Amino acid sequence: MIELDEVDRKILSLLQQDGRMSNAELAEKINLSASACLRRVRRLEDDGVIDRYAMILNPKAIGRTSNIFVEITLKSQSEESLNEFEAAVAKCPGVMSCHLMSGDYDYMIRIAVSGATEYEHIHKSYLARLPYVDRIRSNFALRTVCNRTTFKFA
Repeated sequence: MIELDEVDRKILSLLQQDGRMSNAELAEKINLSASACLRRVRRLEDDGVIDRYAMILNPKAIGRTSNIFVEITLKSQSEESLNEFEAAVAKCPGVMSCHLMSGDYDYMIRIAVSGATEYEHIHKSYLARLPYVDRIRSNFALRTVCNRTTFKFA
């Protein structure tokens, strides 16, 4: 874990809100010179604190209004089966996240689709064909209450 001071946390908070903010604007907001600010940002990038910059799309604007949470249980938890499953699921359309879990099932996947018809296609054409799958259980989200893309610092 990287030690972050107050200035680092301010930089990260501001860049999470607007990753396109110019270095000059960022420096002004945190009361640093532009060169000192740029050195800080570069260090955060080099240390891996800043993983990458991305744009966040509005799911409604692109017709992805349904979130389906899929619990996957595999036939085997061997390293080979986990690796093959993970490589295959990463290629599945609509998959927004996939997590190896502890508990009653092996993986939790979040899929963003336009609705039940699109999910049915993904289920039949991709999920049911993933290697080592023993059981698939799907849950449709009724409404998204909270969906953060930023980390809050205390």
